[in-house]
Amino acid sequence: MEANVKIPEIYGSMVFSDRVMRDRLPKDIYEAVRKTSRNGTHLELDVANTVAAAMKEWAIEHGATHFTHWFQPMTGLTAEKHDSFISPTSDGGILMEFSGKELVKGEPDASSFPSGGLRATFEARGYTAWDPSSPAFIKDGSLYIPTAFCSYGGEALDKKTPLLSSMEALSDAAVKVLRLLGNTGVTHVDTTVGSEQEYFLIDKDLYKKRKDLLLTGRTLLGAPAPKGQEMEDHYFGVLKPKVSEYMHALDKELWELGIPVKTKHNEVAPSQHELAPVFETANIAVDHNQLTMEVMKKVADRFGYACLLHEKPFEGINGSGKHNNWSIGTDTGENLLNPGKTPAENMQFLVFLLAVIAAVDEYQEVLRISVATAGNDHRLGGNEAPPAIISIFVGDELAQVLQSIEEGTAFSGGGKQQMGMGAHVLPHIMRDTTDRNRTSPFAFTGNKFEFRMPGSSLSVANPNIVLNTAVAESLTQIYEKLKDVPAEEMDAAVHALLKELLIRHKRILFNGNGYTDEWVEEAHRRGLADLKSLPDAMPHFITEKSIELFTKHEIFTREEILSRYEILLENYAKTVHIESLTLQEMVRKDFTAGLVRYMKDITTEALKKRDLLPASKCSYESGILQKLDETSERIVHALEILDTDTTKAETIEDSLKKAKFYHETILGEMEDLRFWVDRAEAIIPDEYLPYPTYEQMLFSLR
Repeated sequence: MEANVKIPEIYGSMVFSDRVMRDRLPKDIYEAVRKTSRNGTHLELDVANTVAAAMKEWAIEHGATHFTHWFQPMTGLTAEKHDSFISPTSDGGILMEFSGKELVKGEPDASSFPSGGLRATFEARGYTAWDPSSPAFIKDGSLYIPTAFCSYGGEALDKKTPLLSSMEALSDAAVKVLRLLGNTGVTHVDTTVGSEQEYFLIDKDLYKKRKDLLLTGRTLLGAPAPKGQEMEDHYFGVLKPKVSEYMHALDKELWELGIPVKTKHNEVAPSQHELAPVFETANIAVDHNQLTMEVMKKVADRFGYACLLHEKPFEGINGSGKHNNWSIGTDTGENLLNPGKTPAENMQFLVFLLAVIAAVDEYQEVLRISVATAGNDHRLGGNEAPPAIISIFVGDELAQVLQSIEEGTAFSGGGKQQMGMGAHVLPHIMRDTTDRNRTSPFAFTGNKFEFRMPGSSLSVANPNIVLNTAVAESLTQIYEKLKDVPAEEMDAAVHALLKELLIRHKRILFNGNGYTDEWVEEAHRRGLADLKSLPDAMPHFITEKSIELFTKHEIFTREEILSRYEILLENYAKTVHIESLTLQEMVRKDFTAGLVRYMKDITTEALKKRDLLPASKCSYESGILQKLDETSERIVHALEILDTDTTKAETIEDSLKKAKFYHETILGEMEDLRFWVDRAEAIIPDEYLPYPTYEQMLFSLR
């Protein structure tokens, strides 16, 4: 990073933040915007006009010429349409204008975004609506205004709308429970999120030569390099100079956008890295993570890198996840997942802890669906990521606390212990009351839960929508059971309810190694869901239980749930279909040319050898030719099968059957074809291959 960069000065410099609004808006207008942001109240047009004028002036001062309503359609990416501030005048000049109406409402064409049948293709009108709870920002000469996106009929076509609704549902339910417990000063509760982001960097020129990476985000063929991650020397290793420069530049751009990135390091696999921010309110955290992924790619391009966000870009080494660190905090500054130091705090903590445990157990299938994608299916269940079976890790001490609740006995343990570090010169540190469990999909880590299943390219809106809504339902049920209990009997009633919840939902608790076959067998005995793929999981999204959860809390309508069911299945089928066509084309057009050329050259060399040495059997050359000939026959056969079945898949009408066919048939045939291609590639010298190898891509960074 440049030596003269002063972080406090650049941080948030491109954001129309609360501080900027407070400085630039009249006090009454500022308070009106704050009220709208905090309570979701209607913003009057005169207030919007004043905000728009201030926002425009600020944006122009910072070099902006355009504005855009920035939204998150069901593609999983972001969308934007840019309009300039200019308004022509009658004398041939222009005015720089931006009205309150343009601020609060936009009208992009909604016909080409996924709607899952909610909209006919010819029905084009859609609306974007300003989200004042997420600050506007400037990027690439445009003022970006975070917005929600809905159809002409009001149906939500985005991820922000249900996320905001889920946050409100959880807040309402949590406040009711807190007041029953005597915590009457709280008026609002927010969920907070910190999203750890894993990614790969590879040389951009090599990336451009890989058709599979360009079109699908992952390598569809490629023999393993002689070295992978087995030496464990990349994890937390010294940053290479140019990679370090990239990370510095990335930090600077993200800080300017008010994104509080804090941690960066090398990850387990070669060329893999991680970035992690400080916690933020869930809505802003989701917006910032979407923005982070975009900026990561843009800065990488500037440095001659390609940033890969696919969950499994390379076979045989670790894929990339996005750990969703989730907690609940009050408007009085209290973390509701912090155990506290007094009995009252302990009771409050245990109520919210059991509410989360009950929610995750009761809605484990829907939580699994929230992270299900074609890419993430390659990652979940391997010995690099949590298994596809959801369980909760609470650590030894909390497990003992919960056991004492179930047994009705007093808990006498607890408290941090001092650790000796061996050498006297080293400081004493306090041992945490629980270790970490990297195999757990959903782990309690002191004052938050770490949901480790989301994939690296995923919008974290989905898992947080489900978490918020499920916990809101759990808290609602707790409130209904306690609301009529007299104050003097509340402690006993709460204790009884905690015991009841624990007994009913303790099957979801598991502190052991989630990678073992024994755990899979145990999970099946407990009745936990084992949904290995998106097609396996999706039917659980449209059960009456799931529909009732989301409609009761007004997160989705029944129609919106059914539309998302169709969209997710359609996206899955399209993803695998594109992968199949790309693999076939690479084998036919790219790999085959290299294979034939190498076999021809080997044959030529063998003939030359026999001319010089007539008695020579050319055993080495013959052995290579025989292996490649046998392998090429297998490749031709596998290619024909994949081609036939991919064509067949296109004719399947039912979305679930289609997705299952791609999962159960096409993916297996792709793996079979890849096996034989990779076997041949391992024999062919690099110069005969028209695309870079794993070794070149993973070990080329300077």
